[in-house]
Amino acid sequence: MGKGKQTVSSGTHWEALAGYSRAVRVGDRILVSGTTATGPDGLVGAGDAAAQAGYAIDKIAAAVEQLGGRLADVVRTRVYVRDIADWEAVARVHGARFGAIRPANTLVEARLVGEEYLVEIEAEAVIGAGDAL
Repeated sequence: MGKGKQTVSSGTHWEALAGYSRAVRVGDRILVSGTTATGPDGLVGAGDAAAQAGYAIDKIAAAVEQLGGRLADVVRTRVYVRDIADWEAVARVHGARFGAIRPANTLVEARLVGEEYLVEIEAEAVIGAGDAL
C-alpha cells in the first residue's frame, strides 16, 4: 500500500451525516473514529454496556483489517462511557480483547450522542506493531 490516504466506511448513517470515515490509513498508521454499537439494523446491545463495548471492538477490528492491519497492531484506545458505573464491565471486555496487546488506554465518562449509546471507543494502530505477539 502506498503512502496516500485510504479510508473505510462501515456504512452507518452517522458517517455520511457528519462527513467522516470509520477509519483512515496514512502510511503505516490507522486511525479509527469513535465507534459505537451501531449495526445495520441500529443499536446492538441495548442497555448492556459490555455488549456494546464488544460490538464496538469488533467493528474496530474489522476496520483495521480492511486497511491491512490487525487488532494486535492497535497501540492506543480511548473509551468513553455514558455512566462511570459501567467502567468495570467495559474495562473487562477491553481486557479480554486487548489483554495480550496492551495498548495505551484512556477511559472517561462522557455525554455521548444518543441516550441509548452507553459506550464509544476509538483506536489507533501502527501496521506491524503487533508482530512480536
